[in-house]
Order: sequence, then structure tokens, then C-alpha cells
Amino acid sequence: MISEGYRQTPDSLFSEPHHQSQTLFRLDNVRVSYRDFDALRDVNLQIRSGEIIFLTGASGAGKTTLLNVLAGNIRPSSGKIQSSNNQFVAQVFQDLKLIERLTCRENLQFAFDPSIYKNKKEFDSDLEELAKIMGISNRLDSKLSEANGGLKQKISIVRALLTRPSVFLADEPTSSLDYENAKRFFDLLNIYNVKRKMTVVWASHNRELVQKFSGRIIHLDKGRLIHSGHACFI
Repeated sequence: MISEGYRQTPDSLFSEPHHQSQTLFRLDNVRVSYRDFDALRDVNLQIRSGEIIFLTGASGAGKTTLLNVLAGNIRPSSGKIQSSNNQFVAQVFQDLKLIERLTCRENLQFAFDPSIYKNKKEFDSDLEELAKIMGISNRLDSKLSEANGGLKQKISIVRALLTRPSVFLADEPTSSLDYENAKRFFDLLNIYNVKRKMTVVWASHNRELVQKFSGRIIHLDKGRLIHSGHACFI
């Protein structure tokens, strides 16, 4: 699901950013409850523009719920969330929201927006470049119904990045990818982060990637935020 917001239109895929770091999300004592179960408990968190953050924690720790709160899909049961208005959020969650009867390319075409791109040629250039980086150029005209889980995940990732988001939220986006493809995707996010200041919040069980990550780790346990810092916590 891709949610609307303010967009900036860079001149090219890897154009330099021109905006300063700002607080994008601020959560104060956020709690999300389902009947007698607290998916999140008293979470206090601040996320600034340009950060890359890994969300870690066991299944059921609250990672998906936190991403949904940040995306605006879930409202806290109590507490407060403040978010910046000048952002555009792209989401790659477990429901990839792809259309099986269409080709991979046709699924990607849904990302085209004339308010972002100067023209269709510019969009197609971005599409081809991203497809090349993700190693799917030779599969673009295949029916999605013939694709395996890894290719579908790549299509969903490329489609999200084609919206040129300022914030990228991802819930286990590499669960169907091997380590090399997961690393390729992570390198691509780093390019977007450095060149565009794109903020990334990524929930992952990929220990190999997380253990090599030098950025910020947010670790959840039973709905509580128990670690937020620049040291690996898994």
C-alpha cells in the first residue's frame, strides 16, 4: 500500500538532496491494544529524516504494528504520534498488493505519477535502471502469475521506489530473497539514503545483514522498545 503525501521531484535517480534533517515521527507513550493484548506498550521514539533503522525482535514483538503506526494504518489506543506533513511514505508489507494477471512491467507502471516525473520517458528510465540493479530486467514482460516469491518481492520493492518516497517502510522485504539479493537491495537503499536522504525503517530477521549494519537498531520485546542505538542488539 502506498500512502499519499508531499513529494519532492529530484532531477534524476541519484540526484543530491537539498533538505536538512528534521523529526519525521515522534511517538510518546504509544500503546496499541487488541482486546486484552498489548501489541505495543508505552513506546517512546523519535525518527529523523535521513536515518536508516532496522527493527528487530522475535515474531510477535510488535515490529509490524509499529510500522503500521508509522504508516498511519493503525491509530494508537493511547499515547500520541506526531508526523511531519512534508513527506511521502512508501510501504512494502507482507501483502504485496500485486495483480497476478498482469506482467511484471504492467504492475510497475502503476507507480507512474505525472506530478513526480517530467514525462513518461523519465519514469521508464528510472524503471529500467532499478530493474537492472535488482537483476530483473529479463523478467519484466513475464506474467506475475508465473513469478516466484523472490521476483514478486523485487517487483514490489521496485514499484515502491519508483514513487520516489521520502520515507520507505518495509516489513521483512527480503524474506523470499537469498543473502546476495538481500544485500543488493540493502545497497540500493543506502544509495537512496545517501543521495536523496530517504529515511528507511526496515523490520528484518536477516541476522547477517543486521549484524553488519552500523546504523541504528530498534529492538522490541513483547511490545516494548528495549533498545535504540547504534550497536547491534541481536
